[in-house]
Amino acid sequence: AAPGARRRAGGGAGWGRRGGPRAGRHPARVGVGGDRLTRPQDPRNAMTTSAPAMTATAVQIAPSILSANFADLARDIQTVVDGGADLLHLDVMDGHFVPNITFGPPLVKSIRGSTKAVLDCHLMISEPTKYVGAFCDAGADWVSVHVEVADDVRRALKIIRQKGKKPGIVLNPDTDVARLDPYLPLVDFVLVMSVFPGFGGQSFIPSVLDKVRALRDRGFPGLLEIDGGINEKTAPLAVEAGARVLVAGNAVFNAPDRAAAIRRLRGAA
Repeated sequence: AAPGARRRAGGGAGWGRRGGPRAGRHPARVGVGGDRLTRPQDPRNAMTTSAPAMTATAVQIAPSILSANFADLARDIQTVVDGGADLLHLDVMDGHFVPNITFGPPLVKSIRGSTKAVLDCHLMISEPTKYVGAFCDAGADWVSVHVEVADDVRRALKIIRQKGKKPGIVLNPDTDVARLDPYLPLVDFVLVMSVFPGFGGQSFIPSVLDKVRALRDRGFPGLLEIDGGINEKTAPLAVEAGARVLVAGNAVFNAPDRAAAIRRLRGAA
């Protein structure tokens, strides 16, 4: 649904009812303390230390802040970080590649200055080569771009790598997984969309699991991430297919106990 629509359990790359800044509070005033997670202080070490240590079977939960209350973003980030989140997922939309607009580098910079959590920036933008550097400089640790853009994807990934961050490539539900082949040697992770980006409240698309399996079966050595409609019912399906990073928006932020919701997602997986 478009902005203002009712949110459902799951979600990730959509724009929910509470997912926008409200009057009277400036997003630059985000203040989060007592964080559990760390990010690299030396960008030269980012390729090996920007994510929490994990084993081949570890599952990481990445709450999407689009489902948070932007009028109280500091508190919402605090609750999920304290609740065991492994990363924070930041969905950036430009109004061109997808029909909604979210936020840009200034908000990422504000969050970066307030938390040590790993920031996973998913760029749903038409011209990533113009902006990936700014998102890296703002403090993003992981930065992913869509394979479907008409821009120079290879150059965008190179810029991310040169900035000392983790580059990733994103695949929409209706895009053939073979489109990723030229870029797999260049990335540390692949994000498979299990809904169409830009709209909230969509149901999980089971057919995308074949794409995750295909990447796993090809021996892709990086992380497989999945975003859209992830909840206690769909998380086990995604993990069985090979996903190890689960983006969850409403399933975490709409829960009365967010720490318990993160534990349930990890346990269900």
